[in-house]
Amino acid sequence: MKRISIIMTGITLLCSCHKADLSLYHSPDNVYFDFTGSQRDSLLYTFAYEPARAADTIYLPVRLSGIRVQKARKIIIRIEPDSTTAIVNKDYAPLKDFYTLAPDSGTCYVPLIIYNTDPLLQTKSVQIKFKLYPTPDLDTALSKLITGRLVFSAKLERPDWWGMWMGDYYSQVKHQLFIIVTGQTSLTMSGLDAPKNLYFVSLLTSFLNDPFKWMGKNPDRGYKLVKLSDGHYSFYNTSNPGKKIEYQYDAQAGKYFFIDENGLEVN
Repeated sequence: MKRISIIMTGITLLCSCHKADLSLYHSPDNVYFDFTGSQRDSLLYTFAYEPARAADTIYLPVRLSGIRVQKARKIIIRIEPDSTTAIVNKDYAPLKDFYTLAPDSGTCYVPLIIYNTDPLLQTKSVQIKFKLYPTPDLDTALSKLITGRLVFSAKLERPDWWGMWMGDYYSQVKHQLFIIVTGQTSLTMSGLDAPKNLYFVSLLTSFLNDPFKWMGKNPDRGYKLVKLSDGHYSFYNTSNPGKKIEYQYDAQAGKYFFIDENGLEVN
């Protein structure tokens, strides 16, 4: 009797396993945003170190929770307007009605295109809130993983090394011009690097004194100084003409100056 009882128990467990497997197999497949731990709250992006870049694409990683199948399935992502401060067609491109999870695939990267044409991005950040929505093919039951946020700007912040090599005056425009002219995004604070760092400072000084000479030596960089009707100039890159820096004549000083974000002369 004991042996028969053991056999019956084994059959019962086996049937239970089969039922559990069948139940799992028929459960709805889900999709969710597969962000890393550091990205969980929000994705962060800045155009600050590439001022000539007019746009960029952020790829949102969407992952399948379920079984891969041999057919394409629709994914829907929508912008949440109540939590979004970025302006569509000005700060970002509208999303498509749906995206596709390819056959036999467990991951889809959805492109979110953002723009660097608004001068206000130099003084403030904007955000885009987005959310996954269910489709006939895929559910979104993992509620804590179906929303995300992108925060971006073109802001530059005064770095620690600035005062050591550049002096007390700081502006985002001067910082931007430094990056454009030198190709450097930072300098060290080591006295041993003084010759190299002062060389980079001298490149900026030379540019501020005669930007036309720099452009003549660097025609492939794509920068232009275009004269306006009032006699002033606009400095910009041809790949991002909407983002301009004013270059104005100071009659008292008898020379031109770039104008920073506060209306002050860059020196």
